[in-house]
Amino acid sequence: MTEREKMLAGLPYNPGDPDLRDGRARAVGLTIAINTEPDRDKRRVLVNELVRAADGRAIIMPGFFCDYGVNIHFGANAFVNANSVFLDCAEIRIGDNFQAGPGVQLLTPEHPLDAVERRGLESARPITIGDDVWIAGGAIVLAGVTIGDRAVVGAGSVVTRDVPPDVVVVGNPAKVVKHLTRNAAQ
Repeated sequence: MTEREKMLAGLPYNPGDPDLRDGRARAVGLTIAINTEPDRDKRRVLVNELVRAADGRAIIMPGFFCDYGVNIHFGANAFVNANSVFLDCAEIRIGDNFQAGPGVQLLTPEHPLDAVERRGLESARPITIGDDVWIAGGAIVLAGVTIGDRAVVGAGSVVTRDVPPDVVVVGNPAKVVKHLTRNAAQ
């Protein structure tokens, strides 16, 4: 197995692998271009080169950073506000009508607790986000988390475990504080 295959399979892998370094270098070049391009249409072309967007219309505001980009999959009508970080060592799959406030972090990598192991290995688990999800500013979603359809993650929350559909979660660690009623017109 290649280090990339190990990474995507959730196995321990060496992030110093030349293929992975090249993938991160590609993403750095594209994110620099995205973050410095003032023209929205030109920025959208760069975004579509970096990430996968179902409708080709994902809006990512400047100040965006990721590890690879190619492991980020947006549904239709996605909006990511300024200064967000999506570390995509594992897949990040996002449904339709996604909204991320400024400074949102989606973090798939994990590191061993043992210092010796941590010197050369890491692993990653995917993040899955349903349709019509809003993640408010400064929230952090950790590796392996699934967020259900229509959920809202409050500003500054740290999501450490799965979030069911139709709820509001807040805090560190994030906890359900409200159950939402679906609009009958949907």
